[in-house]
Amino acid sequence: MKNTFRRRTALLPVACLLLAAPAQAQYVSGKGNDVTSPLHLTKPDYVTPYGETTPEKVKVVLDRVYNYLDGVTPVQLVDKTSKEAIDINKATTNSIFKQGDFRLTSYEWGVTYTGMLEAGAATGDKKYTAYTIKRVNFLGDVVKHYKSYLQKNAGATTPVRSVLEPHALDDAGSLAASMIKALSNGADKTTVRPMVDNFLNYVMTKEFRLTDGTLARNRPQPNTLWLDDLYMSLPAIVQMGKLTGDKKYFDESIKQFRQFSARMFNKERGLFMHGWVQDMEPHPQFHWARANGWAIMTMIELLDALPENQEGRDEILKTLAQHAAGLAERQDKTGFWHQLLDRNDSYLETSATAIYAYCIARAVNKGWLHPKAYGPMALLAWNAVSTKVAANGQVEGTCVGTGMGFDPAFYYYRPISNYAAHGYGPVLLAGAEIYRMLGLHPFEINDSSVQMKK
Repeated sequence: MKNTFRRRTALLPVACLLLAAPAQAQYVSGKGNDVTSPLHLTKPDYVTPYGETTPEKVKVVLDRVYNYLDGVTPVQLVDKTSKEAIDINKATTNSIFKQGDFRLTSYEWGVTYTGMLEAGAATGDKKYTAYTIKRVNFLGDVVKHYKSYLQKNAGATTPVRSVLEPHALDDAGSLAASMIKALSNGADKTTVRPMVDNFLNYVMTKEFRLTDGTLARNRPQPNTLWLDDLYMSLPAIVQMGKLTGDKKYFDESIKQFRQFSARMFNKERGLFMHGWVQDMEPHPQFHWARANGWAIMTMIELLDALPENQEGRDEILKTLAQHAAGLAERQDKTGFWHQLLDRNDSYLETSATAIYAYCIARAVNKGWLHPKAYGPMALLAWNAVSTKVAANGQVEGTCVGTGMGFDPAFYYYRPISNYAAHGYGPVLLAGAEIYRMLGLHPFEINDSSVQMKK
């Protein structure tokens, strides 16, 4: 009896593991057997759509997002007290932007402006492009008015303080990059270019730096690098090089990328750490998903804009390949990525997944990554993202704005919100690039799996 008890209890841990293990497949009953039916063609019960992506379906999702955003980001100034509409040329310290769901001058909306431009270019639908041009020109007109107003009313409150007097990379870089792109799509040069010049002057000459010139912050600790700041600075810098032809901007973008990557890219994991603090040793590494998104999107921006013969370009291509491989290893079976990329018990997050869908598809379309190896990964990611765009066009499952932490709970418990502005630009970018990829690299289903044909 005693030996029997021991044998049974020895089996308990195995039995418990089997009961606790998540199901990897479902048994499908039917009349067929191995002789009479091609069981390998049995349709799996996927959590997200699989092998169903078409340009038409992508456009439906993009239109949903556009219709929502066009309605909730009004282009108007109103009186703060009466809420009555006012003419820009009559705006005073009592004037504000008409309230919508999102801010027109945030770094997140810089991504959205770029996303709208890409959606317009990819689909040929001019309404997306017009969304950005209309708002960027509006901001230019408002800024022009308040420049004159402040000459007579020094120190007055304005709704465009962050544009006139940026105090952080978040104020400047993303918006500047989108505005430079808007200029090539018909934005008003007389009002938009001065905003661009002011932003770049801040990024290049006023932002805090480490002693070696690396763009940095003094929060949450002194001499801290934020991975986010790659995107909040380098796309604007490299786009300014493209706009002006001045090589100093290209050289600066390469320098910054090298110095960030040397401190923050873990080559063994193929992932970036979210933050780096000078003199912190040992240094915790948290691979926050959206920060890794800002990093890979910065590499895409650099490769898009740098001259082919630019010294350092090959280093970016190499890091892109290493990062893409690290991300591919950690894509969830649903197509999403986790909030912390290497911790599968953290939640699945939409904005980072959309960024990766965009960046991988863009790299495939540009020939920087192999389409047959990475195309299916991008399609799966887009299919996952598309399930998070609600009928009203809101993007679900996006982590709200996030500072930097050095413990896991900080990242695990960040809230999500449909009003987290970080989700909208990435979804537009992803949809635009997947739309292109479906034309350049069509896929077929072979033995039930997605295979890129070229």
